[in-house]
Amino acid sequence: MKNTIFTILIVIMLITSCSKEKPTDPFLIKKHHIGLLTDSTTVKELDAVFSNDSVVRYVAGDEFTGSVNIIEIFDKSGKKLLDLSPKEALDSTSVISSVRINDERYKTEKNVSLLSTFKDIKDNYKISKIDNLINTVVVSVNEINASFTIDKKELPSSLRFDMEATIDPIQIPEKAKIKYFMIHW
Repeated sequence: MKNTIFTILIVIMLITSCSKEKPTDPFLIKKHHIGLLTDSTTVKELDAVFSNDSVVRYVAGDEFTGSVNIIEIFDKSGKKLLDLSPKEALDSTSVISSVRINDERYKTEKNVSLLSTFKDIKDNYKISKIDNLINTVVVSVNEINASFTIDKKELPSSLRFDMEATIDPIQIPEKAKIKYFMIHW
């Protein structure tokens, strides 16, 4: 009896240890992570998370400015992947508060990327808010903590110069291209 239980336990351990977990897509964007980068990743962990890439940190000359230092991530060929903004400047234990996507290979689960258009955003996500800025329109999607920036040059001329106008999603042309794509944590 003891041998049977022992044998069953060994078989169960072998089966569970042999099952392979699906590898994480390094370019998949979800609400709480971008590839291996999560909303709880600290600045000091970035070298481990991006071990195959280059992490470039700029140290401000004046610590009294309190400005947030942008951390840039480049792939080995020198192509810029991401711009990371930590919550606290000059603090290695700070977590990342926002990520600017610079590479078109990064995609959401619904295949929205820098190569997408406003139609792709509208068809796949519920738009939470649209902000009318000087030269751009920012489309916020709370479902994935994202904001998509569209250049006002993509809008009809009646909306380009009026910063007071409330822009409705129907007023943005479906073919309007994404200029910037950010995730906020």
